[in-house]
Amino acid sequence: MFLWISGFLPGDNEDDSLKFEMDVPHEFEQGVLDVLGWSDLHSSPDGDWLLSPVQVQQIASIVGEPLPMDLDLFIGVTA
Repeated sequence: MFLWISGFLPGDNEDDSLKFEMDVPHEFEQGVLDVLGWSDLHSSPDGDWLLSPVQVQQIASIVGEPLPMDLDLFIGVTA
C-alpha cells in the first residue's frame, strides 16, 4: 500500500484526463499522513481526497518537490 497523488484541471473542466501523478516515497509517508490527520495507511479513509492549498504546500515541503498549484490535487491509498 502507498499514498498516490493525482492532479486534474480544476473545476468541472471537460478535460478530465490525469495531468499529474506521484507516488509518495515511503520515507515521507508518515509526514504526509500527519498533514492529512490520518494515523496510518490501513486506517485511512477510502477513496481520493481533495487536498487544500495549504496541504499541497505542506506535502511539497515534506517530499522536497514542488507540486502543481494550478491543478486540483487528490490523495488516496493505493494497493
